[in-house]
Amino acid sequence: MFPTEKIIRGKWSITLLRCAIGWHFFLEGISKFVSVQWTAKGYLENAIGPFADIYHKMATSEISLIIIDNLNIYGLILIGLALFLGIAIRFACISAIILLILYYLAYPAFGDYYYPNTEGNLYLVNRNIIEALALLLLICIREKGYGLYGLLEIFKKKDYESMEGKTGITRREALKHSVTIPMMSLLGYGAFKKYQRSGVDVLSGATRKLNVATVDKLMGQLPKGKLGKFEISRLVLGGNMIGGWVHSRDLRYVSELSLAYNTEQKIFETLLLAEQAGINTINIGFPSNPILHKYKKITGSKIIVISQVAPDMEKNDYFCQIKEAIDYGADIIQIQGNWVDKLTRDNKFEIIEKMMEEIKRQGYMVGMGSHALKGLLLCEEKGLTPDYYMKTMHHDRYWSAHPKEYREEFEVIGGNSEEHNKYHDNMFCAFPERDVEFVNRSKIPVMAFKVLAGGAIDPRDGFEWALQNGADFLCVGMFDFQIVRNVNTMIDITNNLKGRKREWFA
Repeated sequence: MFPTEKIIRGKWSITLLRCAIGWHFFLEGISKFVSVQWTAKGYLENAIGPFADIYHKMATSEISLIIIDNLNIYGLILIGLALFLGIAIRFACISAIILLILYYLAYPAFGDYYYPNTEGNLYLVNRNIIEALALLLLICIREKGYGLYGLLEIFKKKDYESMEGKTGITRREALKHSVTIPMMSLLGYGAFKKYQRSGVDVLSGATRKLNVATVDKLMGQLPKGKLGKFEISRLVLGGNMIGGWVHSRDLRYVSELSLAYNTEQKIFETLLLAEQAGINTINIGFPSNPILHKYKKITGSKIIVISQVAPDMEKNDYFCQIKEAIDYGADIIQIQGNWVDKLTRDNKFEIIEKMMEEIKRQGYMVGMGSHALKGLLLCEEKGLTPDYYMKTMHHDRYWSAHPKEYREEFEVIGGNSEEHNKYHDNMFCAFPERDVEFVNRSKIPVMAFKVLAGGAIDPRDGFEWALQNGADFLCVGMFDFQIVRNVNTMIDITNNLKGRKREWFA
């Protein structure tokens, strides 16, 4: 192979590399421009890198957001055009590298990445780094490939037809240097036709946005109450949605649907949004401890974790989950409601007592969950009083509530009945009026859960009923798209609450 052929092939290789990166930048910018509602706000708000605080502050100012949005849109477009067409290549490469470094620092590839904006984000190296290194190569080598810069150089020559002593060579060179124009036109036409068919490329990494509501529409600050040494939001995020325990009556697919929706990425997005909206506490089933531990480790979150625990009856080990929950970093330990129901029903109060003693010995607050009021009444008689109750609280004025004459104590743990008028994952307070009476005479904090009866009651109705009837906190399972609306509902109700007789015990 002659040296000239090697040079020509190298020139074409550099041209293709430069055009590929340029097209990527250009299309990202155009996608943002066409998507009228695009903003960098969500990207900045959820940054998790070492300079996360700086990115977060950028998202708080409307003026800085306008500047950042425009720099992103028009910067990407201009850099892309310059690289593709071959104009001011060195300047475009330097500008592109700066942008890529800023993107990388917002979501660095530390191997535990969850945000969807950068594909192939494994450990240290991701797409941003690879593109930046490729651009650095273009800066370092003398060869820039074919492009409009070459045309300008040729036209500067006075005797361009006789360069290198061969008539016509320069004309062919001029055609090669102008090849990026029809290439750009062809790709642009294809992208335009695609846009006409299917809209913006929603799979493009840099055009992706968190698919969740923002906190712009919050009506105020979520109120808090004291639970021991912790100051927690009166609206607590429930963990059932995350764990896939969805009460759906006879709709058998809903739990699987919830699990499919709540991927690790979506769980992290939901937790981030909840914290931004003012929810600083989550109550989780024991199996969800690893994901919360990972979330807090990656993001540096200070969210307060209430972990439910249960005894291992097969091994006669009542403390295994307590120890594991503590190892995972739980802040408050709560004996799981189904197990309080089972143990009290079966007259095994000594197990509850031992678990409570162990939790307190470890220096943690003890919560006692329950669906059946009778279990709490029996514990009370035995002198087993926790630091707070976690009690189901909802009324029975909804369509799928079964008739009162068919309701039974402990029916929640008795399994689903095939009889239409009996329990089938549809009711968690068999006798609401008795629950209200118990809560109103309780002298310790009460965290109400299942206040919406597993989604059967409207949030405004369920929240107001539980707060009016004495609940100090509401624990509510929520998908990400429900969080801002529910927080606003809670703020509005607590600010205008009437008819509550019980004093706040938290």
